[in-house]
Amino acid sequence: MKPPRLIATDLDGTLLRRGGVLSERTARALRSAVDAGAEIVLVTARPPRFVDMLTTATGLVGTAVCSNGALVYDVAVRTVVETRALPVAAARQVATVLSEAAPGLGYAVETGHQVLYEPGFGLRFPGGADTEVAVASLLDLWLTDVPITKLLAWSAQLDADFLLAAAEASVGGVAQFTHSGGAGLLEISAPGVSKASTLAALCAARGIDSSEVVAFGDMPNDLTILQWAGTGFAMANAHPAVLSAVRRHTVSNEEDGVAVILEQLFSKA
Repeated sequence: MKPPRLIATDLDGTLLRRGGVLSERTARALRSAVDAGAEIVLVTARPPRFVDMLTTATGLVGTAVCSNGALVYDVAVRTVVETRALPVAAARQVATVLSEAAPGLGYAVETGHQVLYEPGFGLRFPGGADTEVAVASLLDLWLTDVPITKLLAWSAQLDADFLLAAAEASVGGVAQFTHSGGAGLLEISAPGVSKASTLAALCAARGIDSSEVVAFGDMPNDLTILQWAGTGFAMANAHPAVLSAVRRHTVSNEEDGVAVILEQLFSKA
């Protein structure tokens, strides 16, 4: 396999070790790939503010596909260059129908800069009070005047795989549903918005074919890029559905699985 022109990698459970740590071995492998002419694109469910925290600590720059494809983010200048928002009417319809299929759900809206959450949403995210805004009721979520990058549905009792199946069965077609392994957390984007759809558009603009892309991931929201890229690797710690759907595997994130493959690719460059 010849070295790729572009490396698309998920963050949590893939590029990063437990606790959001980028190992020195992985950082070195990324630098070697860039020095050889490859572009690194971070492809994550996380919003730009999390990418900022990571890049400040590691020095990574370039482009990030954030919020499961809803945002394209220029890391160097900390600017969102493209937004693919979920219409408020669609978000409200999903919440109404899904609450009937899976009672007891709490909801939050991700804007890229903040999370707005209603009383039933019990999860909290890195960033603290500055990025989390409580609203009085579910209806107040639909009054936001900024684009919705993701609707989040959370259950304290039901797991994410169950929620994904329930959403696709009850309201499929209204939005794009996936999850990234969060306990009881379903992630909802605009129809047709996925990591792969946004990455494909980005690569087309650069004149990069899918055959020139190597991708890494571990969760169901990574399946689209792993299957779109010319070469996709599932981490050993990946979700069972990912391991069964993706032919190529590497070792776990705790064992620097991304670095293992990049070292093999670029040592032959």
